[in-house]
Amino acid sequence: MQTWLNLQDKIIIVTGGASGIGLAIVEELLAQGANVQMVDIHGGDGQYEGHKGYQFWPTDISSAKEVNHTVAEIIQRFGRIDGLVNNAGVNFPRLLVDEKAPAGQYELNEAAFEKMFNINQKGVFLMSQAVARQMVKQHDGVIVNVSSESGLEGSEGQSCYAATKAALNSFTRSWSKELGKHGIRVVGIAPGILEKTGLRTPEYEEALAWTRNITVEQLREGYTKNAIPIGRAGRLAEVADFVCYLLSERASYITVVTTNIAGGKTRG
Repeated sequence: MQTWLNLQDKIIIVTGGASGIGLAIVEELLAQGANVQMVDIHGGDGQYEGHKGYQFWPTDISSAKEVNHTVAEIIQRFGRIDGLVNNAGVNFPRLLVDEKAPAGQYELNEAAFEKMFNINQKGVFLMSQAVARQMVKQHDGVIVNVSSESGLEGSEGQSCYAATKAALNSFTRSWSKELGKHGIRVVGIAPGILEKTGLRTPEYEEALAWTRNITVEQLREGYTKNAIPIGRAGRLAEVADFVCYLLSERASYITVVTTNIAGGKTRG
């Protein structure tokens, strides 16, 4: 099955592909005929188990041992890696100082800080390094880092999350300059407010609303009416489509940049 993007049989690793943006990317890659290697701490509902061109690899991406083992197994099986989508991430909305909540319920603590940095930043480093070693050998490959609009602008109540995503933007710029001579492109995307992601849980919305001193209802209303010029939240499929384009040869002259996919929203 040849399509406009010509991703047929390409070996693409997607981290955090069990839900949200990652799952949408997995689904579109499969529709394009790609061979998807889904790396996550859990496999979601297992709907694609047994699907031709799909393999789930249970992996803690914050562990160098697990990452190196998984990537080595994929290379042994296929002999190459054409693309890596660093999508896995966690977000715990917290204030630097929370003077209102009992016992600082929504104040940034060491555990939340370390969890976000271990997954969002360290995990991206470990996956990218393991995959890039193979891409350098084959003189070809694409790495897509899934950042966030908050990483470009900062975000009230999400300082730590925004910092991890800003680090990804720096990784993208620096690694593209290091790896370009090896035929490897490194690009990023920065999604804004989307209709539904794995991060948008009731607990997440309650915490974020608290950090901004508004109700959950006001937060949801602000998602579309006040913050986004285009007047609606983004669709997961719109993000997935663009990621597939970046992974394809149609985007062969695009590297370094992190593209905002936020409907014109430019503030946290």
